[in-house]
Amino acid sequence: MLLLAVSFTNAQEKEKMKMDHSKMDHSKMMNMNSDTKAEAILNDYFNLKDALVADDTKKAAQEGSKLAASLKAFDASKYTAEEQKELADIIEDATEHAEHIAKSDMGHQREHFKTLSKDMSDLIAITGTKNTLYEQFCPMYDGGSSWLSSSDQVRNPYYGSKMLKCGKVKKTIN
Repeated sequence: MLLLAVSFTNAQEKEKMKMDHSKMDHSKMMNMNSDTKAEAILNDYFNLKDALVADDTKKAAQEGSKLAASLKAFDASKYTAEEQKELADIIEDATEHAEHIAKSDMGHQREHFKTLSKDMSDLIAITGTKNTLYEQFCPMYDGGSSWLSSSDQVRNPYYGSKMLKCGKVKKTIN
């Protein structure tokens, strides 16, 4: 419980420090769209999401470990100083959540996946992506929760087989 409380407090503090990405120059971001380390992170994130969709705790733990390693290998040197600072915060937070997923039960994995998904959205807002992504939303999980998907077909990682198709595409990211 203490770990969860500390983690929640830390997430709230980081949330206060987050920048408003709506004011960023998205045309510049989309021109960068081939950061291979960012694409590797996204691929690991999607593998983790798929393990949660399949209700596979062990696979989700393995994918959480892979994602943590990919996040640690990210090189932000080609970004501006401001972007580097923000990326460092995002990577630190996302790594912490991926590491928790690597050693938790399914319920706790899904709790961390919610914040991890926000971190991935923030990362993509800066790095861009060469793929079309879909931000999907489930109104039922924890007051409403989003995640990223490479498919427009909803497969809910928060409820898995219990409510596989619960949710909708909230926006398309090109």
